[in-house]
Amino acid sequence: MTARSPRARTTPTLHVRALPVTILRDEALAAFGAIDIVVAAAGITKRVPTLEMTDDDWQRILDTNLTGMMRTYHAFAPPMIERRAGRLIGIASIASFVGLHEVAAYTAAKAGVAGLTRALAVEWAPHNVTVNAIAPGVFETDLNREILKGPRGQEFLVRTPMRRFGRVEELVGAAVYLASDAASFVTGQLLAVDGGFLASGVNQ
Repeated sequence: MTARSPRARTTPTLHVRALPVTILRDEALAAFGAIDIVVAAAGITKRVPTLEMTDDDWQRILDTNLTGMMRTYHAFAPPMIERRAGRLIGIASIASFVGLHEVAAYTAAKAGVAGLTRALAVEWAPHNVTVNAIAPGVFETDLNREILKGPRGQEFLVRTPMRRFGRVEELVGAAVYLASDAASFVTGQLLAVDGGFLASGVNQ
């Protein structure tokens, strides 16, 4: 999230911590005067055979990945609509497009992110508020590093034409583009940053 204040010559600092999104919004508005960009990036997953998944795990994954995004947009969109300017950027996934083994809740949530992105883009386009999402391929992080060392990681590598995992910094360009004036006529889109995964067929 970025914000700017036309009233101040110096840039104020907002210390982001664990807050309800409405409080975070209000503090950002108080500190900066306006909110230009929001990136909704919270996400969790759990790999488990679907018939063994508990209701609590299912709900927790959908609540974080999909409902949490909607809550964020619900909080931050009104001041953007009022100003007739804003960029909302979500984090989708390759699972927004394809099914992944034993992560049904995550896949369902990320497919929902794709639908939510398109629906809100249509609804808020007349207010000059764009809604897009970035769909990362496989990126090695602290959460999945051990899994990617095993057979699942090797399968992802085979299916990724660039034959490597993404680096987190390689997502920056997509976010900067969607947040910039260069993307002023782009809305309702999922921008894949996946090393060719979704374009790929048989690779060997």
